[in-house]
Amino acid sequence: MLESPAVVAPRPAPPRTSLVRVAVASSMGSIIEFYDFLIYGTAAALVFAHVFFPALGAAAGTLASFGTFAVAFVSRPLGAILFGHFGDRLGRKKTLVTTLLIMGFATVSIGLLPDASQIGVAAPIILVLLRFLQGFAVGGEWAGAALLAAEYAPPKRRGLFGAFPQLGPSIGFALASATFLIINVSLGDDSEAFMTYGWRIPFIASAVLVIIGLYIRLKIEETPVFANAKVDLAAATRKLPVWEAVRNQPRQILLGGAATMMLFAFFYTGTAFLSSYGTNPDGLAHTRPTVLSLGILGALVFAAGTIASAMLSDRIGRRTMIITACGVAIPWSFLLFPVLDIGTTWSFGLGLCVTLLIVAGIYGPVGAYLPELFATRYRYTGAGMAYNLGALIGGGVTPLVAASLGASVGSSAIGFLLAGVSGVSLIATFGLPETRGIDLDAPTPMKVTS
Repeated sequence: MLESPAVVAPRPAPPRTSLVRVAVASSMGSIIEFYDFLIYGTAAALVFAHVFFPALGAAAGTLASFGTFAVAFVSRPLGAILFGHFGDRLGRKKTLVTTLLIMGFATVSIGLLPDASQIGVAAPIILVLLRFLQGFAVGGEWAGAALLAAEYAPPKRRGLFGAFPQLGPSIGFALASATFLIINVSLGDDSEAFMTYGWRIPFIASAVLVIIGLYIRLKIEETPVFANAKVDLAAATRKLPVWEAVRNQPRQILLGGAATMMLFAFFYTGTAFLSSYGTNPDGLAHTRPTVLSLGILGALVFAAGTIASAMLSDRIGRRTMIITACGVAIPWSFLLFPVLDIGTTWSFGLGLCVTLLIVAGIYGPVGAYLPELFATRYRYTGAGMAYNLGALIGGGVTPLVAASLGASVGSSAIGFLLAGVSGVSLIATFGLPETRGIDLDAPTPMKVTS
């Protein structure tokens, strides 16, 4: 149970212009970072097997591509720990500027990387290293963006404000799909030009978005919660945030990670894996423009669902929303591939949209939920560790296992995999408290409203 010590005087609400600026800064930076992160997933599904792993053949090349995709999820917890340390010591703003710069460097470098026909085995090795950097950056991005929104937000609207950085994956996925679709249509569905240089354009063009994101983030101030906590932080400088988080709140880190596994498993299955599954000539054999167009539609549904579920969490609670989404995910896991295997365009669109809508049910409230679980002095570290632990298992391992199961056993086995992950998330969420009404200014999380 959360304690109720002496009431802490509420901080004055920031000016409306401040809240608008924070909403833009947290969402735009997150959108740009996830656009960079997700164009890799699209390219891994559509291109990388041919460009970086041509000697392995179609099936093994696709598996190798998703293997490099999974590398980023190994580095995400490391990024959460390192950037969480600096975010909890130096501030949210400075750390978010750094993560954006690292992401921009890694993404543009992938776009400029020679392929296997030019530099041989060095190409996939460098690709893995750059993907590691992408994961490292995004591991520090999420918690900082979520805290930026949550620590500025009015307490009764924290769910809504926490949803702004949560728009990063949905709008980033829409932008990634739209960019690849435009390039694909311009160069031709099966053209050599697309496979040679067309896929590189989204990576190189991200440099423009990074510059815009940096400009926006440099214009905001440090969060008032962090500024108010500086005295406490000065007294704790000898303690590592990661050690404090692990020692004081290990349950929240482990259960928070397990609770978020489902959203990552469904999201990356619905984006990266289904892009490959839908265009596979030996499977559904939809055209690349069809799958990319439906990806844009699914992303818009995801964005709308994220905002709606976040607003609803301000009324009925974060935990209730997450439990509901996990409960719905279990039966849908068994229905998803039978729906997709109908083989029509509408069935693929329906499968993708419902999958992403279920993800939205948990992703909306989680932007406020995880920060609310942890004390201010190690909130960046604790929330980031929990979130990226879920990402490692749900987003890194699940699509890789799904690709292997799909090739060896069949699509029905993927349904059992997704249902199992959803069940684990459901059980973990029951072990966590409700956090709606927590006072983020307090040294330790505590209730101030009923």
